[in-house]
Amino acid sequence: MIIAPDVPEGWEETARAFTAAVDSGQLELPLPGHGRTRVRWAALAGLAESDLSLGRLAEGHADAVAILDELGGPTPPAGSRWGVWAAMPPGPSLAATGYDGRWWLDGIKQYCSGARVCTHVLVTAQAPDGVRLFVAEVAADGVRPVPGTWPAVGMAGSDTLDVRFSRVPAEPVGPPNGYVNRPGFAHGGAGVAACWYGGARGVARTLLATARRRDIGPHGFAHLGAVDIALRTASAALEQAADEIDDDPLDRKDAGPRRALRVRTLTEAVATEVLERVGRALGAGPLGHDAGHTRRVADLTVYLRQHHAERDLEQLGRLLATEGNPW
Repeated sequence: MIIAPDVPEGWEETARAFTAAVDSGQLELPLPGHGRTRVRWAALAGLAESDLSLGRLAEGHADAVAILDELGGPTPPAGSRWGVWAAMPPGPSLAATGYDGRWWLDGIKQYCSGARVCTHVLVTAQAPDGVRLFVAEVAADGVRPVPGTWPAVGMAGSDTLDVRFSRVPAEPVGPPNGYVNRPGFAHGGAGVAACWYGGARGVARTLLATARRRDIGPHGFAHLGAVDIALRTASAALEQAADEIDDDPLDRKDAGPRRALRVRTLTEAVATEVLERVGRALGAGPLGHDAGHTRRVADLTVYLRQHHAERDLEQLGRLLATEGNPW
């Protein structure tokens, strides 16, 4: 693995940890909807609690394996490290063109986590017949991470760069628009909340450790109590969602989108509350003197913005308006 000289501080450590997790079999997780979704999400939450950037890479790898299984893609080679590069924000984009009996990718893909540690990716691109999902090898000629495209401190360890594709051969996975039009899309979206929950636990442990070491005063203990209730609420919601997915893996009840929106929105609110209460309880001390805590706060703040805030609430509201009594 080649480490570029301009990589952010901490990238190398996270890359080594991700590689070790793949090589050791630690990321051979149960597939969602196969009866052990709670186990899958607990493993992701545990990794995210220790290192949220590592949790992000692990979640992408595990999601890619699940997508390949669901859509009948190729079997991942032993030791391969996968990512899912599916963000399609405004700005530069990736196009897919079919000719000579093959598909080729050209353009810029944004928000590519693990840009220099992943060996393979599932990547979305605009094709003439819709948005398609493709397998591409990161080491292929024409794949070039763009240095300096993630100057942020938060989630620096995830090495989330823009990546330029120049006539890169790719293998399609599933039909046009098949990436989003499948039950597992909602299952995977809910699984991201497990990483947010793990990140919130990591931030909360600073408050818990401080309270066990010294008297943090009545307000500090009140914040700790509120953090406990919030985290337990998120944990219960994740466990219920996992059980519902295992009971209906093909989403025959058409509950997946509502479930994902609910658990993601609730977990984002819980994690935001944890960040606020830990900060108010402890002040600037750990942010100024505890590098690990500062990194966890910065990472979680950035990662939570994967949630679409009021847009997701609007989408949930519109879904609820078309059904019977949802409560």
